[in-house]
Amino acid sequence: MDMVKFFHMNGGIGDASYSSNSGLQRTGIMKTKGIIEQAISDLCHARSNVNFPKTLVIADLGCSSGPNTLLVGSMVINAVTKTCLEMGLKSPDIQINLNDLPTSDFNIVFIALQEFQNNSTNDQLRDVHGQPACYFTGVPGSFFGRLFPMKSLNFVHFSYSLQWLSQLPELEEINKGNIYLSCTTPESVSRAYFEQFQTDFLGFLRCRSEEMMGGGRMVLTLAGRTTDDPRGEESYHLWRPLAMALQDMVFEGLVEEEKFDSFNLPQYTTSPTEIMNLVKTEGSFVLDPVEIFDVNWKAWKREKNDNDASEVKQLTEDYGVGHGVSKAIRAGIEPLVANHFGEAILDDVFERYGQIITATSSKETQKLVSITISLTRKM
Repeated sequence: MDMVKFFHMNGGIGDASYSSNSGLQRTGIMKTKGIIEQAISDLCHARSNVNFPKTLVIADLGCSSGPNTLLVGSMVINAVTKTCLEMGLKSPDIQINLNDLPTSDFNIVFIALQEFQNNSTNDQLRDVHGQPACYFTGVPGSFFGRLFPMKSLNFVHFSYSLQWLSQLPELEEINKGNIYLSCTTPESVSRAYFEQFQTDFLGFLRCRSEEMMGGGRMVLTLAGRTTDDPRGEESYHLWRPLAMALQDMVFEGLVEEEKFDSFNLPQYTTSPTEIMNLVKTEGSFVLDPVEIFDVNWKAWKREKNDNDASEVKQLTEDYGVGHGVSKAIRAGIEPLVANHFGEAILDDVFERYGQIITATSSKETQKLVSITISLTRKM
């Protein structure tokens, strides 16, 4: 599968769009707010008054579309302005580069920019040194390759995209009955997934090491696991209901068994130990302590103007957690499912997915394990 061509979040602002169903990711971003602010503060304080840059260049990689994209930009702008005020310096210009695959809905992002630049968030940034001038640029392309000139970036942000692989690994055996790693997955399949993640993650770090200035900061958040076994429950509980739904459709003759057996998600949920080892192997960054936190599935949707993760709207009264999680998952992987099975099964399979989650919600773990790392580019 050509991931650059087929993989993207659902665009637009409709009921099935990523923009309308990205509350899980938003909650995760809000939980990392303190880490992002600290990284920006450290970045600014590391520069002397004499050498303080006139422009800070920021990259938000895998930004997708919708309110979360500009939420990160708002955090960065606020953190820069606050830190400069504490240092008694005029805020520098801020260049924010928004990156995602070419198939991402950049139009939605650009339409929202005008409102963002005029909203109350920016009003709060005005201080005695003046509001920073902010410039936004769309940068289409894969973050597994080079995107920016050498030593041009001061800060890089990355949230809930790096667990997706650049391509499906070459598998020696069939991952029978599964669409991802589980306790019944052959060892060779699990090993192939890790080797692909290792190649991708090391390549990602090498590219960013070339693009970032010495002393630059990077904050990465990934869906992950706390255990060492990649075939454990934490890695699979979100995907098991989808596999069950597809398996039911095979039994009913609605999906070919061969099609089901050949479908594997291009995702790898890593562990803190694996991340630390790979950062050390690549060698260009200093790693701060790794942060691990959970995001409850019930945070799938939020109020339109809700800026606080603690006030995320829990719409279980109207739809149930199964319906909500199904919509959130569909917004993220619908193009992958449609490309493999065809569009005709989409409504049916995701309706079944939601029903299975609702039926098992009292037994299943309802949380997404997240790992956040803060890195400093060595001088």
